[in-house]
Amino acid sequence: AVIGREKCVKCKEAPAALVIRAGDAYCRLCFKDFFIHKFKAVLGKNRIIFPGEKVLLAVSGGPSSCSMLRQVQEGLSQKANKKLRFVPGVAFIDEGAAIGQSVEERQRTVAELQAVFQATGFPFYILPLEQVLDLPASVVATNPSPSEQPASAYKAAVHHFVETDGSNFPRPQEPKKTLLPRVQESHTLMLQQLLGSVKTLTAREELLNTLRQHLLVHTARTEGYSKLMLGDSCTRLAVKLLTSISLGRGAQLAQDTGFSDSRYGDIILVRPMRDYSAKEVAYYNHLFTVPYVVIPSVDTKTVDKASIQRLTESFVTKLQTDFPSTVSTIYRLTSEKLQTACRKRSGADGCDRCLLCLCSLDTAVGESLTHTGVTVHITVLHFSFIYKQGCT
Repeated sequence: AVIGREKCVKCKEAPAALVIRAGDAYCRLCFKDFFIHKFKAVLGKNRIIFPGEKVLLAVSGGPSSCSMLRQVQEGLSQKANKKLRFVPGVAFIDEGAAIGQSVEERQRTVAELQAVFQATGFPFYILPLEQVLDLPASVVATNPSPSEQPASAYKAAVHHFVETDGSNFPRPQEPKKTLLPRVQESHTLMLQQLLGSVKTLTAREELLNTLRQHLLVHTARTEGYSKLMLGDSCTRLAVKLLTSISLGRGAQLAQDTGFSDSRYGDIILVRPMRDYSAKEVAYYNHLFTVPYVVIPSVDTKTVDKASIQRLTESFVTKLQTDFPSTVSTIYRLTSEKLQTACRKRSGADGCDRCLLCLCSLDTAVGESLTHTGVTVHITVLHFSFIYKQGCT
């Protein structure tokens, strides 16, 4: 159907402004309500973030994370229906050193994002990636997690928040007004040497992801945040799922792609954008002028075969074009059915853990194919595709 002639499936009155998928045509206002409701629903359903908790939003500057920032901003506004009840902060990691950008180029990018962050009124932290070289060894240790609270504790906390109108909870600090912190040139060179020592783009992207996560977790700990909110969309997680299988991280899929990730103990990683496709995010950002910044990465302008991550992304997005259910099939029939299991007991929490990513190790040979048949089927197809393409 042609947009403008078809009616909205929600209100049945206004002409449709967009079609998410076949049969799902929405007008502008109904799509906004649908988008906002889905964000609040996933947080309310999981009940991980308690009222008054400090939550650090990891914003990369891309469409999905900036859309997440807008959802939090809208949810905390006075006119919001069913307001969010946590205290947000924003963290941005400048990775200009990893791609050889000059100081001036990095400052321009930071200035653009700083304007976006200041408009929210939330405290924000600009973190050069070089800071990862000064992190303490404790960042790769699992801290004791808070004692698990009964299900009734969440309702009690919400009731207390409503009764006190949130007056007993911490308020956001004044936004900082500093640009990119000064970075020693020697640190930049050390970081570039570290990344340069990694021979393949596939391994370099994995290393960057690990360093980025360590820096975010350390910042959350030092600044008093108990939750770290990531902006991974459903499309990004579907790509990540297949990539992880190709890289031998099948046993860690539940932590790498699930709604919550408690591998660090005291800091819980949360992915509230996991139910949004890249198409939905793009529509929302366009219709409601959500600002974001296009920032190059290590795989920018590379060919499809440059890395497993790049090839997988190309494979999924091209397949999604012809078969619109590709992303949801990959994600919902695999990621949502996976759970973390400890098989070898040793540490304080009962699991052997990787010294770098802190995920539980799976050393039980013979049980690696006991997941759903769908997972195995997709894995075989994906491996076949990767090998036929000759990716390094």
